[in-house]
Amino acid sequence: MAYGKQWRTELEDGTVVTRSNTWSPPGSHPVGYGVKVVTKGDQLIRIEGDDDNPITTGRVNAMNLALREYTHSPNRVIYPMKRAFEDRGKDKWERTTWDEAMDTICEKVRYFQNTYGPESIVCFGGTGREACIYYYALTFSVLQSPNCCYTQSGWSCYGPRCSISDYVLGAGYPELDYAGHLPGSYHDPRYTLSKWVVVWGKEPLPSNGDGFFGHCLVDMMKLGTHIISIDPRITWVGAHDGNINLQVRPQTDTALALGLINLLFENDEYDHEFVEKWIYGVDELKARAAEYPVDKVAEITTVDAEDIKRVAHIIGTERPIGWAWGLAFDQNKNGVQLSQSFIILAAMCGSIDRPGGLTLGPPSALLGKWRMEQRGAMTDEVWSKRIGAAQWPGLSTGMATTQPDETLNTMETDQPYALKMGWFNSSNFLTPTCSAQPKRWHKALQKLEFVVIQDLTQTPTSMALGDYFLPMSTWAEHDGIVLTHYGRNTVFMGPMNKALTVGECKSDIEICLMFGQRLNPEWWPWYKPADGKSLDLPALQQAVEDFFSDQLKELGFDWKTFQELGLYQPGAHGFEYEKYEKGMLRFDGAPGFNTITGQIEAYSILYESWGEDPLPYYEEPNYSPISKPDLAGQYPLITTSGSRRYSSFHSEHRQVPSLRQIDPWPWCQINPETAAEYDVTDGDWIEVYNMFGEARFKAEITPVMKPGILNCAHGWWFPEQDGEEPNLFGVWKSNFNSLVPHQNIGKLGFGAPYKGVMCNIRRVHSLNSDD
Repeated sequence: MAYGKQWRTELEDGTVVTRSNTWSPPGSHPVGYGVKVVTKGDQLIRIEGDDDNPITTGRVNAMNLALREYTHSPNRVIYPMKRAFEDRGKDKWERTTWDEAMDTICEKVRYFQNTYGPESIVCFGGTGREACIYYYALTFSVLQSPNCCYTQSGWSCYGPRCSISDYVLGAGYPELDYAGHLPGSYHDPRYTLSKWVVVWGKEPLPSNGDGFFGHCLVDMMKLGTHIISIDPRITWVGAHDGNINLQVRPQTDTALALGLINLLFENDEYDHEFVEKWIYGVDELKARAAEYPVDKVAEITTVDAEDIKRVAHIIGTERPIGWAWGLAFDQNKNGVQLSQSFIILAAMCGSIDRPGGLTLGPPSALLGKWRMEQRGAMTDEVWSKRIGAAQWPGLSTGMATTQPDETLNTMETDQPYALKMGWFNSSNFLTPTCSAQPKRWHKALQKLEFVVIQDLTQTPTSMALGDYFLPMSTWAEHDGIVLTHYGRNTVFMGPMNKALTVGECKSDIEICLMFGQRLNPEWWPWYKPADGKSLDLPALQQAVEDFFSDQLKELGFDWKTFQELGLYQPGAHGFEYEKYEKGMLRFDGAPGFNTITGQIEAYSILYESWGEDPLPYYEEPNYSPISKPDLAGQYPLITTSGSRRYSSFHSEHRQVPSLRQIDPWPWCQINPETAAEYDVTDGDWIEVYNMFGEARFKAEITPVMKPGILNCAHGWWFPEQDGEEPNLFGVWKSNFNSLVPHQNIGKLGFGAPYKGVMCNIRRVHSLNSDD
């Protein structure tokens, strides 16, 4: 239906159509589908794709199409709630007001700051959501604590790739060039279509990673791009004719990467000019790669040697080569070396910041830069108390957070100090999305004396731990900015335009403004309620607009102009390729990369200073039949996890009927040969178990998996079940993270084996049976 191109249109029947761009909540990555939000009063009628959006061209995913069900669900929390401390774990919540909630919470914050120090407060954030911008600020400049925590063991999602890009590449996140930054899209004269795209450890269609709209890869395939898929599974993009699949044994990707580097050197098939000018440590790299001849790599990875040779020849001789790297790089103890190798491969193949290769951005910009600046609200003494910073400089230099494994250690031991208050910002991490060994986290978190939950619906985490519940607005209920890669590579940027109001829900930035005005007004000057204290909705709305106008100043426009613009693409405002040649990546304005040497560091100066091998290397996973031959008979299989489906963003959306119908139960993909060996048929309930724990799934028999390799669902809980302790919506029944060890991480503090641990399986009668 055509409504005109203005950002808001009111029809004769009172229906209002608001043009917007999606992010979260509910959960999604900052990809920014262009949509039309159709409302009548404060009722959301439907979500439509916006045909005029030049990137998404009318396409929108199932989770956003189901937003009406989520928005008006009877189970959604739309008013502030509280319960007595002694009622934790019980469904004894009662409604309160924002004024009362702010009074009590601010009083508690002041008490813990003054009695135990601001470091006694910890703020937990979730993955990929809009909160990834704001929970840093909430921690640093509202609560003035140094302890901002993402709980996944080894920080195993996105953060490692960003840090390694910073350390060895000296730039923001490298993203596949799908012409999203160019107004002319694939037809822009500056763009060259990738001949091949290496899709490594990534399934872009259901995941739509942090800066990549997956359907653009389909567009590129239609125009002639072929795919090299590197994954334990055969994925949808890899399954098409003409594409190549390298089905690696889980967690052995670094051996494959080093084998490819070695073949590029052996065959003399690489970009000599770029390598000689812009890579530091070439001779040392060549010697290290020679330790990984193709036959050895084939044995390690279980990938045929001829297939490895074919891929090496393609990436070494075809131009341009595009690259898309995913979660598998991070969920791997050996993942730091994999990321370093990936960047080196892209550089050797002439793909760095060139059309059809990888685009680059600054280390941070706009809101991403602003969120890091918020640490300035603390003294150096307070900042130095950040958990794990001293022990893990390789992580703490790149990430402004705690080291997550050390956070659990601190909570269990009260060393170096006790944590007293917790704030959970859109984080349901007791479900199998983040924390390894979640029952240990559950026990440790119960020691917190006061807990604030900031979310949209009751979850296992909120039911187990919360004292106050602050209701969140969906992306259709607040103004905001969606920018890819959180400012590390702004391929494009769009406004989220408020279309309706539901209950008394507030956005991340509104909560920061409200509490910041109370607790640290010097850093939060935008919100000025009429009486200086009570909730003032007109003043709050103005504060939001003023805040976003301040963030947009460097681009030359304010919030109102941005709403009218509808989409910002750097290619319309002076975007350039090969920024390293033009002094656009370094802070000193000199040509090169923002590293110590000014080059891409195959030999990392920083790694060496931290006691890590400066060159990439392969390390066998700690829990595999090869590294643990004495346990191979007991646990002969390997299971991976974390792959996405269209029906849910991690643990969210399980309570949405239409989405739950798509995937009604947690699943485990098994090769037919393996299933027959264990007498498992499609749809059987099975228990996957190892030395750390167990979890139940429905068997999904499929040839996309190799024999002996499983792929288990993550993020599962059961909103239809009893929410009170000890069941907590069934959170322990299909919790994959129970199989993942605590602190089995790399030397820099990054990476954990969510993508590959040894295991076994057995048939059981049902999800809830005792067998």
